[in-house]
Amino acid sequence: MDAAFTAEQDEMRRTLREILGKRCGPDEVKAAVRTAAGHDRELWQQLAQRLGLPGLAIAEEYGGVGCAPADLALACEETGRVLAPSPLLATAVLCVPLITALGTAAQRSELLPPLAAGGLTAALAVPGPALATALALTGDNTAGQWSGGGRAGGVQARAEETGGGWRLYGEVAQVLDGHSASLLLVAAHAGGFARSRTLLFLVREDAPGLVRTRQTVLDETRPQARIQLRDVPAELLGEARVEAEAKRELETEAAHTSPVFRALAATGRTASAVLAAEAVGAAAQALARTVEYVNQREQFGRAIGSFQAVKHRLADLYVQVQAARSAAYYAAWDPDQGGLALAQALEALRTTAGEAIQLHGGIGFTWEHDAHLYFKRAAADELLFGPVHRLRAHAADGAGLFAPLPRKVAV
Repeated sequence: MDAAFTAEQDEMRRTLREILGKRCGPDEVKAAVRTAAGHDRELWQQLAQRLGLPGLAIAEEYGGVGCAPADLALACEETGRVLAPSPLLATAVLCVPLITALGTAAQRSELLPPLAAGGLTAALAVPGPALATALALTGDNTAGQWSGGGRAGGVQARAEETGGGWRLYGEVAQVLDGHSASLLLVAAHAGGFARSRTLLFLVREDAPGLVRTRQTVLDETRPQARIQLRDVPAELLGEARVEAEAKRELETEAAHTSPVFRALAATGRTASAVLAAEAVGAAAQALARTVEYVNQREQFGRAIGSFQAVKHRLADLYVQVQAARSAAYYAAWDPDQGGLALAQALEALRTTAGEAIQLHGGIGFTWEHDAHLYFKRAAADELLFGPVHRLRAHAADGAGLFAPLPRKVAV
C-alpha cells in the first residue's frame, strides 16, 4: 500500500482549504447553520462545480469524478477542520453508495448525475436513533428490529393494489439534512408482521403526505429533521430485483444475506473512514487554535504556553491527534479498518475539544466561544455514530479477539 498523497490530491486539499478559509470562519458557520437550508447554498454550489466534491465517489459514466474513498476522506478532513455545514456527508457518503449498489440502471441514470453535480441532495432516513446500527458500525445490522418492524413502530411499507407502487407510513425522528434534502432514502418494513423484511425506498421532497420538521440539536452544523410519512407514495430502490432477493432470503431464513443489509454495511465501512478523517480535521484545528491562544495569552509576565504543565498537555494532544490521523489515513485505503479509526478519531476530538475549553481559561467556558463548536461536534458525532466503546467492541468481535476459549477436558 502506498499511503503517499498524489499531486492531484495535494492540489485538491490546497484549493479546498483556500475556499473554505474564505467562506467558513466561525461567524460564517454560525450564520450558515441558522439559514433555512442549514448551510451556505452558494458555497455548496462552488464546491460542487469547481471541485466536484459531491461526485468524488460517483463513476465517470454518471458525471462523477470516479475517485477512491481516500479522496472523499481527504476532502472531508478539510471540511471537518472548519466544521463546514453541507449536504456532503448525507448525500455523497451515505446515500450515493446505496443508490449505486441497489438502484436499477434507470434509477442510477436518473439520480446519480444530478447528485454528482450538486443540484440534487439526498438524506438517509433510518427509524429511531439507530443510524450506527443500520450501518453496522456498532453491531450486526441484521440483528434486532432497528428499522421498526412488528405491527407498529418505524416505517411501514404497503404495496399498492394497482400500479405496482408503494405507500409509506410512519415516522423517523432523526434524519441528517432531512429538512432540506431533495430526495429521501427511507428504510421501511414490508410484508406485514409475520414475514417482515427491510427495504429502501425513494421519496421525493414534494411527495403528498410528507411532513418534515427541523429539530433543535446539540450540534447545529449537523442539522437534523423529523420525517413524518402519511400514506406517502414511494419508489422501491432496486424495484423488483431487490424485493425478489429479499423474499427468497426470507423464505430460506437467510436474512443476513439481504442485499439491503449488505449495502448498508458496506456504506458504513466507507462512512466510518470518512467520518474518522473529518473528526481528525476538526481535532487538529481545535489543537492549532489552542496552541495559538496559549502563545498569546500572558500570565505572570509570560505566555502561558511557556509553562511546562501546559506544554505537556499540548504534547499529549498532539500525539493523540497524529495517531488518529494515521489510523484515519490507513482506513481511507482499507475501509474495513474504519470502525477502529473512527473510534480513535472521535476520542481524539472529544479530548482535544475538552482541553481546548480548559486551556482557553474563563473565556473558553462561555457558551458562545468558538471552542464550543468543536465540543458540540465531538459530543454529537459520538451520539450519532458511536459511542467509542461500542465501536471498539464491534471491531474486536469482528476480529475474533474475544472468541470463547476451548473448554479443558478433565483427565
